[in-house]
Amino acid sequence: MVMDVGERDGDGEDGGWENIGEDNGTKSPTDLVDETVSMIEYVARFGDYRRAQRKECYNLARRMKILLPFFDEIRHHGSPISHNCVASLSRLKKAIRLAMKLLKTCNEGSKIHLALESEAIMIKFHNAYVKLTQALEELPFDELEVSDEVREQIELMLTQLTRAKKRTDTQDIELAVDLMAIETIAVKKLSKERGSTAESIQQIIQLLNKFKQVLGMEITNVLDDTDTPQKLSKCHSLVIPHEFLCPITLEIMRDPVIVASGQTFERESIQKWFDSNHRTCPKTRQTLAHLSVAPNYALKNLITQWCEKNNFHLPKKEDQASSRKFFVDHEDEISCLVEQLSSSQLEVQRKAVKNIRVLSKENPETRVLIAKHGAIPRLVKLLSYPDSKIQEHAVTALLNLSIDESNKRLITDEHAIPAIIEVLQNGSMESKENSAAALFSLSMLDENKVTIALENGIPPLVDLLQDGTIRGKRDAVTALFSLSLNQLNKVRAIEAGIVPPLMLLLEDKKLGMVDEALSILLLLATHAEGRHEMGQLSFIQTLVGIIKDGTPKNKECATSVLLELSSNNYSHILAALQFGVYEHLVEIAESGTNRAQRKANGLLQLMSKSEQIP
Repeated sequence: MVMDVGERDGDGEDGGWENIGEDNGTKSPTDLVDETVSMIEYVARFGDYRRAQRKECYNLARRMKILLPFFDEIRHHGSPISHNCVASLSRLKKAIRLAMKLLKTCNEGSKIHLALESEAIMIKFHNAYVKLTQALEELPFDELEVSDEVREQIELMLTQLTRAKKRTDTQDIELAVDLMAIETIAVKKLSKERGSTAESIQQIIQLLNKFKQVLGMEITNVLDDTDTPQKLSKCHSLVIPHEFLCPITLEIMRDPVIVASGQTFERESIQKWFDSNHRTCPKTRQTLAHLSVAPNYALKNLITQWCEKNNFHLPKKEDQASSRKFFVDHEDEISCLVEQLSSSQLEVQRKAVKNIRVLSKENPETRVLIAKHGAIPRLVKLLSYPDSKIQEHAVTALLNLSIDESNKRLITDEHAIPAIIEVLQNGSMESKENSAAALFSLSMLDENKVTIALENGIPPLVDLLQDGTIRGKRDAVTALFSLSLNQLNKVRAIEAGIVPPLMLLLEDKKLGMVDEALSILLLLATHAEGRHEMGQLSFIQTLVGIIKDGTPKNKECATSVLLELSSNNYSHILAALQFGVYEHLVEIAESGTNRAQRKANGLLQLMSKSEQIP
C-alpha cells in the first residue's frame, strides 16, 4: 500500500517533495508506481490555485487523477514487468513530476508574478501536456495487460490533452483589477514607511499605469488614488488534510460514508464504484460482506470545521451541471451514432458501436441519453452479429449502460440475457470477460438471478472461471458470487463444477482471489451438496493453511468456511485439529478481525463440545 502523503510529511510542509520522482539508480516497477501515485496524491491535496491559471490547473490535476486506475492495475500485475515497460513507466513518472512541480508553483507562487508571467506559465502548461502525451502514447498497453476500460480512459485523456495543447488562455481581467488594487496599496505603503526615492516610485507608477492602460482604465497617480478597496482578503496556500480526501477521486469529501471494510469514501464515488460491478473495497481490495454504507458524521463535522476555520468553500457540483449541458448540446451527435448502429455499411456500424461503447463509459447522463435514443434494442441485435469486433463493442456498451439502474430494466426487457450468454459461450476472450461482467451487473436485479440460471448462464461462467485470463476469472467469480446468493443457484453452480476451479484459486495466491473464492465457498457450504463437494481432507488442510498464513481477511473467510462445515460434521473438526488449527484459532480469537474473532470462538466452542462426545 502506498504511504499517505501525511505520513511522509509529518511537519505539514513540503519536506522532501521537491525530490519526488528523481531517478536515483534503477527503480523497480513497484517503486515507480508508488512514487508516481504519491505525486498524484500530493497534487490532490492542493486546496486552490491562483486565479490566472486556476482553470488550467484544475484540468491538469483532474487528468492526472484519471491515471490512478491504470497504476492500480500495474500494481496488481501478475507476471514480471519487462525492461521496456519499466522504461515507459519511468518516462511517465518524469512527466507527472513535471506537472506536479508546475501545479505546486501555481498553488504557492506569487499571485503578481504568476499574472505578469502568465504567457511563460502557459508555455510550461503546453510543455507539460506534450510530455504527458508522449509518455502515454509510448505505453505498451498490451504488454502491461491493461484492461480495455482503463485503456479507453487514457485514450480519452490523450484526446483532451491534444485539445489542451491547442488552447491559449487570455489574462483574467478580474484578476488584473484585483492586482491593481493590491499593487496600489503596496506602493502607498512603501512610499510612506520606507521613504522610497521619487525615481523608484515613479518607475512603479509607470508600470502600474501600463497595467491600467492594458485594461482600458483611466491613468492616474496611484499615490493619490483613493478609489481602492477598503478590504482585501489575503490569499493562503491551503493544504487539505489527506484524511479529508476521498481515496477514489482524491477530492475533499462533501458526504463521507463508511463501507463494510471500515474505510471512508465520498458517497457518490463509492456508489459509482459499486455500480461498476465491484464488490471490493477500493482501498483495501478485500471483498465486502455487503454494499451498505453508513454516514461518517464525525469526519463530516471535522471537514466542516476545517472549512470554516480556513474560509474554504467546498466545491459545488458545477462540473456535473456543465457535463450535463455538454451532452445535451451533443444530443444530435449521439442520436446520429445510434442511427448508424443499424447502417448497412460494416465500417459505419463498427465505428458507431465503438463510439457508443466509449461514450457509455464516460458519464451517467450520457448513459441515460444513449438509452433514450433507442440504442439498447440495436445493441442487443448486434450481439448476434458475425463480426467479432462489433459483437465485442456491443456487449461492452451494454455492460456500461447497465450501470444505470433504469437501463438494467430496459436491457432485460429487450431479452438481452440469452444473447449475452451466447457471447459468453462462443465469443472472443474479451467478449467473454465483458459478458460475464454484464451478467453480474444485470444480476443486481433479483429476478435476473433466476433468469440467468434458467438460460443456462452458470456453466459458461464456470468455464471462464476455469480457463479464462486473470481478468476473466475475476469477472466470472464476481458474477458467480452474485448468482449464488440465490439458494437454487447454489445447486446449479455445484452441478456445473464450480468447486474445483475455486480450489485452484485458493492454491494460486498470485491470482489474488483467495477472498473471492472463499466467499463463494461459504455460500455453497450452507447447502448440503456444497458441503459434500468440499468435505475432502485436502480442502480442510488448505483451509488450515490459510488460517495459519493468510492475510487477516483471508483468515476471517477461511475460519468462516471451516465453522460452516464443522457445524454440520464433527469429522471436519477432528481433521482440522490434526492439521494443527487449534493454536492458530486461539491467536485469531485474540487478535483477528471482529468477525474472525467471533468465528474462531465458535470453532473453539465446537471443539470443546466434540471432546465431550464419547
